[in-house]
Amino acid sequence: MIIQIVLSLLATLSFAVLFGAPKSELFFCGLGGAIGWVVYLIFLGLGSGITIPNLIATFALTVFSRMIASIRKNPVTVYLISGIFPLVPGAGIYYTSYYFIMNDTAQSSSYGMETIKVAGAIVLGIIFGFGLPQSWFNKLQRNR
Repeated sequence: MIIQIVLSLLATLSFAVLFGAPKSELFFCGLGGAIGWVVYLIFLGLGSGITIPNLIATFALTVFSRMIASIRKNPVTVYLISGIFPLVPGAGIYYTSYYFIMNDTAQSSSYGMETIKVAGAIVLGIIFGFGLPQSWFNKLQRNR
């Protein structure tokens, strides 16, 4: 589990470099990806499939991104877009396409539905995270 967390931090940090995040914010971008992955692994271990862990991890990442954006006085997207990188269902998209090309409709549909559910969970996690009042995060800025 420790290796996964470190690799998610490094992968997110690398994506933040490609994304063009400010150099002073790279660590926080990587930390966001690691936090999202830790939350995902914790809830995945509870045996609730992969959709609910993605929802909760994205919500936690969105809250973290809003907190750190308020503290560091940067846009939320700097942390959120790079931090969401480990949660994106890239393998699901790949396998959906692969089985579609191989004309295995059952497998393609199965992976496709799972990928759509994960993508929907990510969207809902972001929506729920932005549903929290901005005033909660502004308090962090004033206390600094």
